[in-house]
Amino acid sequence: MEIRHVRFDHPDAVLLSDEVQLEYAERYGEGDMTPMDPADFDPPHGLYLLVYDEQGRPVASGGWRSQEQSDEGYADGDAELKRMFVVRAARGRGLARRVLAELERSARAAGRVRMVLETGTKQPEAIALYASSGYVPVTKFGLYRDEPDSRCMGKPLSPADPPATVIPGPPPTAHPAATGDTIHALRRHQER
Repeated sequence: MEIRHVRFDHPDAVLLSDEVQLEYAERYGEGDMTPMDPADFDPPHGLYLLVYDEQGRPVASGGWRSQEQSDEGYADGDAELKRMFVVRAARGRGLARRVLAELERSARAAGRVRMVLETGTKQPEAIALYASSGYVPVTKFGLYRDEPDSRCMGKPLSPADPPATVIPGPPPTAHPAATGDTIHALRRHQER
């Protein structure tokens, strides 16, 4: 499997977007009508990824785009997940989780502070993936915020822990109070 950064309007991205729209129509009666511009996913304000299998076929996708506080319910610093999708033949291999982790890493590196997404009750496997990845319900946002089947989730994108600094030198010596003999002597003294 290979994960590649592509534009949202790349032919393979369009192919998978069309496929996910068909799945939305099967589950909800229509596709996702949220307006999206391919430029929304261009770094550093977004990113769009495709996963290719060993035969070079696109089998999974996902992207994020920057959002700021608006009447639609977004908050400053949001990164909105869009078009997370795995084709049926490739499901169950952890591809969505890999894409999600890479999108989170990229959004964090771009200075985004929270990843948000909108999904629906007719996608229980998506809700389970996000919940198991640390996402929790948030105030509803976006085009479908007033729909009863809509579920909005979010996760803080805390800065990555800095790498540990290794300082060369001899190992620290134990404090005398931490030795076994000293502890036994203190206990004997306290028992008197």
